[in-house]
Amino acid sequence: MVPFAGYDMPVQYSGIIDEHHAVRSHAGLFDVSHMGEVMVSGDSAFAFVQNLVSNDISTLYDGKALYTVMCKPDGGVVDDLLVYRISENDYLLVINASNIEGDIAWMRKNNAAGANLHDISDDIGLLALQGPSAFDILKSATGYDASDLKYYHFDAISDDSFLALGNVIVSRTGYTGEPGVEIYCNASDLPAVWDALMSVAEEYELKPVGLGARDTLRLESGFCLYGNELTTDTNPLEAGLGWITKLGKEHFVGKERLAEIKQSVPSRKLVGFVVDERGIPRSGYEILDKDDTVIGEVTSGTQSPVLGKGIGMGYVANKEQYTLEGSVLKIAAGRRMISATVKKAPFHK
Repeated sequence: MVPFAGYDMPVQYSGIIDEHHAVRSHAGLFDVSHMGEVMVSGDSAFAFVQNLVSNDISTLYDGKALYTVMCKPDGGVVDDLLVYRISENDYLLVINASNIEGDIAWMRKNNAAGANLHDISDDIGLLALQGPSAFDILKSATGYDASDLKYYHFDAISDDSFLALGNVIVSRTGYTGEPGVEIYCNASDLPAVWDALMSVAEEYELKPVGLGARDTLRLESGFCLYGNELTTDTNPLEAGLGWITKLGKEHFVGKERLAEIKQSVPSRKLVGFVVDERGIPRSGYEILDKDDTVIGEVTSGTQSPVLGKGIGMGYVANKEQYTLEGSVLKIAAGRRMISATVKKAPFHK
């Protein structure tokens, strides 16, 4: 157990590699109740959220969610988040635990629309059930069948049909690159949901998973982590998140600067890579070209349990010889230089 964002969080249960392989082969259960949740409601809820985030929430309908970022006027990322449309005037925003206080202050600062904002982080528990067996486990343990739930869709359940609990959201989302669901419920109900799912653990080879494997799983899948790939000093275009940056929207915070960056082309670009020899890239290591010129920096790195090799992501100068798949880079790993090849995520597929 370690302190993390004001919580005591498990790094591992049976071991990071064991838990990682469990998620890839069968299923894993994560308690991620440290994540923050903000309810936005009222007649101006849509206008507020649409102005706040880079993605276009006009594409949402009841039961649909999307991934997006909040940006500063200079394009820097305040946080990445999920937006759930509960109803026409009600949206649930799910934010990173370490950013809760700052995010809510940012929301209030940019609430000219006058939406009602409610921080419900302490009231909500969140479990992630991830892996190829996730839907079978969910049905066996709770009776709820989510197999027909589309990606980035959710069911808001209020009729006591989920373990006789009210106020439950089952969402087809996750942070592992595997099929699965995330389950939101009242914090006081979370132990009952955990126990129900773990009651069939032996039958389905389900294992509890900690922060360590959560990070190796997301990195193998090429997912950004706030504080590493995303910060107030990075923008979504250089991070490869142009697909959630809808510059055709009438307005959102940071749009003007991001439009300028897109027109002039970002000066750097986030790439993924696989190490070609023994060695593990770490955050902060320099990335060099064949002539030993520093061209960037590693943002995340680890040993891939599936590949048995070092993998990572980092920002490099936005030139084809550094960013095209197959390009060879060097990583300054302490006193050693290790060779790495640019590869598109997911690395393990």
